[in-house]
Amino acid sequence: MEIKIGKTSGFCYGVKNAVEKAEAELSHSNETVYCLGELVHNKNVTEKLKKNGLEFIEDIEQTKGKTIIRAHGVKKEIYQQAQKKNIELVDLTCPNVLKIHNIVQKYALENYYIFVIGERNHPEVIGTYSFCGKNSTIISNIEEVEETIEQLKKSKLKKLLIISQTTFNIKLFEEIVKDIRGKVYEDVQVEVQCTICNATELRQRETEELSKEVDLMIIVGGKNSSNTNKLYDISCKNCNNVIFAENEKDIEKEKISGFEKIGIMAGASTPKEIIEEIVRLINNEKELQKV
Repeated sequence: MEIKIGKTSGFCYGVKNAVEKAEAELSHSNETVYCLGELVHNKNVTEKLKKNGLEFIEDIEQTKGKTIIRAHGVKKEIYQQAQKKNIELVDLTCPNVLKIHNIVQKYALENYYIFVIGERNHPEVIGTYSFCGKNSTIISNIEEVEETIEQLKKSKLKKLLIISQTTFNIKLFEEIVKDIRGKVYEDVQVEVQCTICNATELRQRETEELSKEVDLMIIVGGKNSSNTNKLYDISCKNCNNVIFAENEKDIEKEKISGFEKIGIMAGASTPKEIIEEIVRLINNEKELQKV
């Protein structure tokens, strides 16, 4: 049995930055530190931070002190509310997401209509959309393109910016952009900025290659993690046997036996130790098969 672990598995820069700084805040604070929403989409990380004293809240009105802004970012109004309530914010929004906020605000001021390509209910997309102004629309799939272009037409704006969620599927983004270009009116100036982060793109491409080489693919990460779900979808297209696991407890031993090559890829919010635990589980099973 051969185990192949994706080189891009585990924490990306934005997650690593958020987790390390959150841990530092907890170690230096004598008072309760709050976090608005999940810091990152990984249950194991969330539980560890809870044990260390971080209190998670869903509404800024619930905070009673220093409050962390999660890696996915928040709506523009949150910053305004916090300022009015004199709440100290520790902004751990991923730098790539903050960059998108700055881009859309700039283009909105220059009278661009903005298409945000991403998952409508994802916290990153909700946050980004709030910075776009009234002339903007979220596109989650290719079927929504035609209706969205009608909204652009009604606005009478002649400039269009297309951006994306940082963890969106790169191939789907390219398909949607191609469809928009084919349907948008010729007198509209179209600018495309592929804001899918480099780490996400590399991870998706590596997952595609790895899933073609193995008999069993194990995707490790939070079930509510957008980037991890994309890895699972990519793997399912290329490998007949795919397991989605948050940790080693999600893996039934009988489902990993009998395979010659096993591939492992982990989402951007998955701690290194979770990957190591799964590798140990597989190696233990491998040793048992020899007996």
